[in-house]
Amino acid sequence: DGLNVLLVLVCETGEIAIRVFRACTELGIRTVAVYSEQDTGQMHRQKADEAYLIGKGLPPVEAYLNIPDIIKVAKENSVDAIHPGYGFLSERADLAQACIDAGVCFIGPTPEVVHKMGDKVEARAIAKQAGVPVVPGTDAPISTLSEAQEFSNTYGFPIIFKAAYGGGGRGMRVVRKYEDLEENYQRAYSEALSAFGNGALFVERFIERPRHIEVQVLGDKYGNVVHLYERDCSIQRRHQKVVEIAPAAQLDQHLRDQLTADAVKLAKMVNYENAGTVEFLVDKHGKHFFIEVNARLQVEHTVTEEITHVDLVHAQIHVAEGRSLPELGLKQETIRINGCAIQCRVTTEDPARGFQPDTGRIEVFRSGEGMGIRLDSASAFQGAMISPHYDSLLVKVIAHGKDHPTAATKMSRALAEFRIRGVKVSTWDWGGEWSEVITVVNW
Repeated sequence: DGLNVLLVLVCETGEIAIRVFRACTELGIRTVAVYSEQDTGQMHRQKADEAYLIGKGLPPVEAYLNIPDIIKVAKENSVDAIHPGYGFLSERADLAQACIDAGVCFIGPTPEVVHKMGDKVEARAIAKQAGVPVVPGTDAPISTLSEAQEFSNTYGFPIIFKAAYGGGGRGMRVVRKYEDLEENYQRAYSEALSAFGNGALFVERFIERPRHIEVQVLGDKYGNVVHLYERDCSIQRRHQKVVEIAPAAQLDQHLRDQLTADAVKLAKMVNYENAGTVEFLVDKHGKHFFIEVNARLQVEHTVTEEITHVDLVHAQIHVAEGRSLPELGLKQETIRINGCAIQCRVTTEDPARGFQPDTGRIEVFRSGEGMGIRLDSASAFQGAMISPHYDSLLVKVIAHGKDHPTAATKMSRALAEFRIRGVKVSTWDWGGEWSEVITVVNW
């Protein structure tokens, strides 16, 4: 169903909206932004060819979750396709379905796939069916202490509780001994309940100090799936990724082959189309376990682009138009790793206050730059107001070099060149994390 996309709406703010607008502009596609009442001055509104208010009278985040308003803007302005970015509505099957119902192309997987992959129980069952290893754990959410005790009797400790209906590190508790089980169960349950409106939990064997390795996949409407190698996202703060590296350093080639083959196998099992990421944990014995699929573009897609020279947003749009991967020149044997890329997320968080988000006006902004440095940002400029309503990501710094040490020294040099005044940023306390980067690079 060869569609010619001429007008794209991005229902997202911040750097990802600008990332998608840039790709559209390069492809000769006009762009539409949506914004909340509080965001009239935001950069994404200025960058688009057209911009429309959504969620009148609603608080900022709620405005961007208002699917009827987004669809209304799309229909009234003859929008051909909607790109969901990577936040707000990016993994909501109801948005994908609403687009189809309105006759607007959704740049992402089908609603069925978004739904299946968003359901941790179903995703796990599909992985098992596809013969992909999963972490030993409960196949369905539990909501009583006795079920947790039963699990620990079977599998021993350590175990981890995870919120069944949400993520971001809330409702997560690690238990190392039986005496701590009850208290941690109650805490995880109440955290999940207050954050997601449902206290149900999964219990899994806890894997000590795993590497967090994810594989980028891309599928078309004709059953073709390719992978674009892996990213190492092991360096995290409070379960949030802060540094991403592609390809993973010191990764055994046999393990790389297994991870990429399993990711493709899983994607083919569900007829996955468009861009997606299959996440794995790798234990200290080199065994890998599937954890989840992110049915969207990710914050760290940049490092994959740098090493494969494939523009993932261009690919997303072309696949949505109905073009096949071979037609786009994306055959597995032609996708190669070129050097190494590292991404650091510079956030408006105050290291002195335990990385609490900071807000206000940027008085001075000077960035690191130079050969091999890419910067993706939205509100990183002098005079920008940092809103308290959204994620604290200010700028993504991506360094690309011929190998891991080269990329690491470029990154180190670029981060040292930043000068930001007016809001506190996380670059200044990279000490600990930076030594961790060097460790991961020399793993």
